[in-house]
Amino acid sequence: MIEINAPEFPESIADGEIATWHVQVGESVKRDQVLVDIETDKVVLEVVAPADGHLSEILRQEGETILAEEVLAHFVAGASVAPATSKVAGKAPEKASQAPAETAAEEPIVSPAAKKMAEENKVDVTQIPGTGKGGRVTKEDVLMAVASISSATAAVSRAPVAEPSAANEADGASGRVERRVPMTRLRASVARRLLEAQQTAAILTTFNEVDMTAIMELRSQYKDAFSKAHNGTRLGFMSFFVRASIEALKRFPAVNASIDGSDIVYHGYQDIGVAVGSPRGLVVPVVRDADSLTLAEIEEQIRDYGGRAQENKLSIDDMTGGTFTISNGGTFGSLLSTPILNPPQTAILGMHKIQDRPMAVNGQVQIRPMMYLALSYDHRLIDGQEAVRFLVTIKDFLEEPARILLDI
Repeated sequence: MIEINAPEFPESIADGEIATWHVQVGESVKRDQVLVDIETDKVVLEVVAPADGHLSEILRQEGETILAEEVLAHFVAGASVAPATSKVAGKAPEKASQAPAETAAEEPIVSPAAKKMAEENKVDVTQIPGTGKGGRVTKEDVLMAVASISSATAAVSRAPVAEPSAANEADGASGRVERRVPMTRLRASVARRLLEAQQTAAILTTFNEVDMTAIMELRSQYKDAFSKAHNGTRLGFMSFFVRASIEALKRFPAVNASIDGSDIVYHGYQDIGVAVGSPRGLVVPVVRDADSLTLAEIEEQIRDYGGRAQENKLSIDDMTGGTFTISNGGTFGSLLSTPILNPPQTAILGMHKIQDRPMAVNGQVQIRPMMYLALSYDHRLIDGQEAVRFLVTIKDFLEEPARILLDI
């Protein structure tokens, strides 16, 4: 008998929550196969099988809060002794006579937490596509289905609502339905940190706009050659912004600094955080020592982070630290916004949608691809004129990329 323990959490994480059991009691697994996902305030941690074998008992169920190194289950190395068809821990497999084999095969595999949430919200789990291992319907799948149903209900609010939930029965007759779902731990952590940033920092935002003509022409001219030379890596806009930010940070070290109590910590390196969305909320993986990376290496790291974020595969190390952050709301169509600081950093750059606008160029009106830039900064450390000059420096580098190569 082997104990399956929760991993040791980093110092900044107190506890975690059982997100999804990928295998059930008696189900055969291979060594290093993922047994369970543990969701923390920052990342999802995986616990893998120590050897070939099967789970003999699950001690902590989905949705329960657990501590570091807590025993989650018992594992037996060797051949499975319980039928692999048992889907729920602690329950004996149903007799074959109770249902035809064809019907049983078509029933979806549903995690206990997902089943409970579906019942509370009166959602038919057989209509929910599972994204877990082997098509398992997870808690996140149910959350997405509930959100979709709520959106559809709002769009046709005048239509009669069938079978309203007990909590909303009073409003069901009028077609006004409300659904309450719990926040994920990551979403709750992000909300707490953003609120803390606004309460503890003197946040101010300055704006400018950049003519993207030069970069767009550069990409158009060299994108095929770039991709061919760098094993298919696509030349995007983000690497130019990272590179321009690095050069600007060298010229304005206060923007790359952080406040620690009554001290100012100046960083002699540029670790650039790139805000990306994930199914569980916003995460900010860090491109470390970005100054030493080429454009291709920056693009490759950002692409890798984006893919791993969607699969909840980012580690704590991937998101620890960072001296400056870039957030690209333009990918979702945002024209202008005021980004919030990512503590303990003192500045964040917001990118936005590229939009053709009439501009006065050498006394002539021309249509140019323009992007608004926003720099939010902590006024306790960074003066207004310093923030404005920093943003203008980024603008200059982007409008004339040759400046980066010439270091002027």
